[in-house]
Amino acid sequence: MDGGPRVPEQRRPSSSTEAALRFSVLGPVRAWREGQPLNTGSPQQRALLAALLLREGRTATAAELIDALWGPEPPSQALAAVRTYASRLRKILGPGVLVSESGGYAVRGLGEGALDLAVVQELAGAAEKARGGGDLGRARELLGRALSRWDGEALAGVPGPYADAHRVRLDEWRLQLLESRLDMDLEQGCHAEAVSELTALTAAHPLRERLRELLMLALYRSGRQAEALAVYADTRRLLSEELGVDPRPGLRDLQQRILRADPALAEPSSPAAEAPAALVRPAQLPATVTDFTGRTACATELGEVLASAEGRVMAVSALAGIGGVGKTTLAVHVAHQARSAFPDGQLYVDLQGAGPRAAEPETVLGSFLRALGTPDSAIPDALDDRAALYRSVLDGRRVLVLLDNAKDAAQVRPLLPGTEGCAALITSRVRMVDLAGAHLVDLDVMSPEEALQLFTRIVGTERVAAEREAALDVVAACGFLPLAIRIAASRLAARRTWTVSVLAAKLADERRRLDELQAGDLAVKATFELGYGQLEPAQARAFRLLGLADGPDISLAAAAAVLDLAAEDTEDLLEALVDTSLLESAAPGRYRFHDLVRLYARSCAERDERPPSEREAAMSRLLDFYLATAAGVYAIERPGERVLDHLTPSTYPGLSFTGRDRALDWLFTEASGLLAAVQQAGGAADRLRRAADLLVAAVDLGESGIGARQYVQAATAVISAAQRHGDAYAEGRARLMHSHLLGVSGQFAESAREAGEALRLGLAAGDPVVCAQAPNQQGIIALYNVRHAEAEQHLTQALAAFRADGNTPGEASALCNLSRVHLATGRTESAVLLARQGITIYERDDSGMALRLANGKYALGLALTSAGETRLALETLTGALTMFQDARQQLWHGMTLFRIAELHLSDHSPAQAAACAEQALAVLHGIGGEWRRANILTALGRGLHGIGQTDRAKVCWQEALSVFEASDSPEAADVRRLLESTPVRQGTPS
Repeated sequence: MDGGPRVPEQRRPSSSTEAALRFSVLGPVRAWREGQPLNTGSPQQRALLAALLLREGRTATAAELIDALWGPEPPSQALAAVRTYASRLRKILGPGVLVSESGGYAVRGLGEGALDLAVVQELAGAAEKARGGGDLGRARELLGRALSRWDGEALAGVPGPYADAHRVRLDEWRLQLLESRLDMDLEQGCHAEAVSELTALTAAHPLRERLRELLMLALYRSGRQAEALAVYADTRRLLSEELGVDPRPGLRDLQQRILRADPALAEPSSPAAEAPAALVRPAQLPATVTDFTGRTACATELGEVLASAEGRVMAVSALAGIGGVGKTTLAVHVAHQARSAFPDGQLYVDLQGAGPRAAEPETVLGSFLRALGTPDSAIPDALDDRAALYRSVLDGRRVLVLLDNAKDAAQVRPLLPGTEGCAALITSRVRMVDLAGAHLVDLDVMSPEEALQLFTRIVGTERVAAEREAALDVVAACGFLPLAIRIAASRLAARRTWTVSVLAAKLADERRRLDELQAGDLAVKATFELGYGQLEPAQARAFRLLGLADGPDISLAAAAAVLDLAAEDTEDLLEALVDTSLLESAAPGRYRFHDLVRLYARSCAERDERPPSEREAAMSRLLDFYLATAAGVYAIERPGERVLDHLTPSTYPGLSFTGRDRALDWLFTEASGLLAAVQQAGGAADRLRRAADLLVAAVDLGESGIGARQYVQAATAVISAAQRHGDAYAEGRARLMHSHLLGVSGQFAESAREAGEALRLGLAAGDPVVCAQAPNQQGIIALYNVRHAEAEQHLTQALAAFRADGNTPGEASALCNLSRVHLATGRTESAVLLARQGITIYERDDSGMALRLANGKYALGLALTSAGETRLALETLTGALTMFQDARQQLWHGMTLFRIAELHLSDHSPAQAAACAEQALAVLHGIGGEWRRANILTALGRGLHGIGQTDRAKVCWQEALSVFEASDSPEAADVRRLLESTPVRQGTPS
């Protein structure tokens, strides 16, 4: 040392942190990025940043920040000012640093060494450990580095009571570190060098007795006994004059020892070894449940991580999941199983993270230290000091720490052991992605088998075995959530007169389900209420409104429509809900609720959403979004189609697509949510017409076979609602689409009846879409039923209606359908001509690769096959096949394969025919109806017969015949003739 006072150096960002953000609070509040200083704004804005930085990642509520900046008398616009400061800082610091959560703000994601205070804390802890290990040189060096981080007064120029309090605390801490370092200086014989620094410090802090004591000792060891005694005299006089007290006993004792020239003072003192304290082995784990069920894979996984603690610095497992999913039950069960691996004890605490007042780490550390045998007098006040002592006490021990119900990673970091042989098991509703080195486990609901097993263990095997199906209904109504199952089972177990069916019936009512799921102090609704109560207003609104939408999940774009927000803002809100386990991330850009959470969200919407009309507005925006986007997909698939001009205008925009594949990807991915929105619209008269129009725009969902059943359910719901409201327009369109789907599934009689009713309603409402498409559908069904004259009449009517509406693609469709009527009645030449006319219209309208052109090629291929132009027919049908595959039209993909099989039969190529028929059966598995399957089986049988597999062929024909006879189809006669003319051949391959 040079003998002058020690002054902290002005620091510069080090090269190791050039690419990251760095912050300083041990001096002026400053920030750097890539070594360049950032403008952190006004003093009040810097005060907000300081308050967040000093919380070390923990969330500060808006109320806490207002109190920090202004104290008990904040200005009237304090909340708006806080939000403004936070918004400005978020822009300055970049995305993901200043985050909004739980009604407040937090600074997250800082790299190692990003905050000077954190660096000093780490250095001070390391110095304490080095000193305890006898390495004074290393300890002095570490404390010197720590003290050099100060750049003047901490939080310099930052206003507010919070900054004032922490400024005092940090200055006091700096002095304590200085005293520790100076004490080590003297222990290592550096008394002469220390005199100058201690002289300056005692002048700056004249009433600090420890500094006076160190100065006296340094002077005495430097051979300056008289000066040392003079320091005592000055101190005694000053304390008497300023405070009216005498020096503390330690200082008086030092003066007496100097007067006696105590030889022990001449040498550096070594601390006396303390008697080892008796080792306390805490056993704080709660009791495990006797009926613990399932979770084998998760329990094994967690157990293996805990078992690895002995050879690792620390094993940390963080278990996350929705409230009621059984996190605590599983964690306690696993902890009990692992007790033998932690012979020095097990610590447990409920951190109250889901409630409004989470446990403070300082309080928890105090409790843990006492449990580990530390006397109250030895427990320091500051969080960092307690955490350091806690780690020291655990050093060399093998202790398991169960931190239950944690709020966030910032709350648990000070509570982690940090030493080899120890382990921590954490449960939280928040997925702790920011907890470095943690083994993360997401706990899902139980499997149906596990859920039924838990229900059975509580209710009893006899009662469940007698009503197994009802028991399955109960656990399904509980959403396989362990808490809900336990409550339902406990209620049933306590009511011997109830049957399982009685309970299932009670839970079947969705509006009453959450009220039924409570028993004693257990309630599913209360569990969800804890999470909901911590949401910010915008997050709570998103939670409520998104719960209104049916469907298994929802896309980000659809959610943005519900909330009427930009996609970026919507994603922030949804990800915040995912972090609290109130929402699940089903896939990138897709989100879903647990069934019971959705019911709770809806109850919150009914209770809290103001004004109530916002609920209807949200669902209206969602329907508009689906309609506008589906209409865009329809336009890509059917360019020039006039149907789009006759759809109800939507006020909320949809998505736009530049390519066909992306458009179809959207349609088929959104099928369930889109059709659920149609079905929901039945409850609102003003959404009925848009719902019916959405059925029209999304016809590919039904025609392709994807979502056909849900499509029919949606159409039926709109029909019923339209009848209640007397809306002929909506009913006519819904019946038209219902007829179309019935025809696709082979229910021709029902399809014909619906088409006739749709036409009646369309004429009454003056709907050009129904007036053209309904007779077109009637003509197709009549053709299938071999009523050719009736088919030609209907299709001629449809052709006229399409032409009257200026719908040229519709006109082409009717021409292609007429081609098939002409073909069936022996007019092959005109059939070819009509199909070519239809194709010409499609190509003229620039529909070259559109779906309708594939339909035209299909009709032309049939006509060419009949005309004997095999090569051209195969080329045409192959082209149609490719288009149907590209359009993902599974029904027409399969039917085109069937027609190619028929072509191969006519060309005497039975092997190729059989192969195509087999492919057709595979493609049409589950769609297209029995009539179509029977036709394909007939063709397959003919192909098999042609390659000598006669027995197998007869099996196919027998199956086809049973279908045709059941539906009274004329094709039955042809199949009978095939069976009668084909005797069984012995020895033929099957």
